[in-house]
Amino acid sequence: MLSIGVDIGGTKIAAGVVDEDGEIIATTTRSTPATDPEQLETAVADAVAELRGAHEIAGIGVGAAGFIGADRRTVRFAANLAWRDHPLAERLESLTGLPVVVENDANAAGWAEYRFGAATEARHMLMLTVGTGLGGAIVQDGVMLRGSAGFAGEVAHMVVVPDGQWCGCGLRGCLEQYTAGTALVRAAKRRAAAGDALMGPLVQAAGGDGRAIDGPLVTGLAQQGDPGARELIAEIGAWLGRGAATISALLDPEVIVVGGGVAA
Repeated sequence: MLSIGVDIGGTKIAAGVVDEDGEIIATTTRSTPATDPEQLETAVADAVAELRGAHEIAGIGVGAAGFIGADRRTVRFAANLAWRDHPLAERLESLTGLPVVVENDANAAGWAEYRFGAATEARHMLMLTVGTGLGGAIVQDGVMLRGSAGFAGEVAHMVVVPDGQWCGCGLRGCLEQYTAGTALVRAAKRRAAAGDALMGPLVQAAGGDGRAIDGPLVTGLAQQGDPGARELIAEIGAWLGRGAATISALLDPEVIVVGGGVAA
């Protein structure tokens, strides 16, 4: 039996055909429309239609950033996608004609690592996903920890800096504001605007305009060994490590898996 998995990220929609053993058979991507739910749903449906053309599909699993209802059909709140109590599963079912389950994207990634990836030998694990935002998933004794409303694992919104950087959730000083792709780009732009010489290669790569620096540019130069880009990555890595240590003190996981577009 084949299914389609869809990851709705802050900048990219990734979709793939997956078999029961977790093997990815085919993939496709789309850009994430800014904040228009209808355009986003259309982009997801278009990706699904492309993949269905060559495969018989039983259903769709969608990973979305934000607070997903316990029914796994409704996005209760997604700061980066401007969703409030959005019936995502119902909307996608009407567009595709296939059954749809919606899961928090970090929970989906964590369960995949537990079932098929880096945590297959663990019963207790923590997943941290570092992309445009920060996500978390907790597996305790082989069971995904969901909490009373389905929101467990939202480590992004632990306040680590009182009265710190404003977060899209409405709080200040959330961990996400110091560890995710948005934090990476914000720090790079701030230092470039201040004339930091280490940001010179980033500004040059951005066409001479520090305001045009983006996440892929920073991570790409970091992979090439650029000192400024690597320093930026190290800074968010230090914050991520502090957050992981705090969570570990509470949960005592056997394994911590770090993934996501920025971490990759």
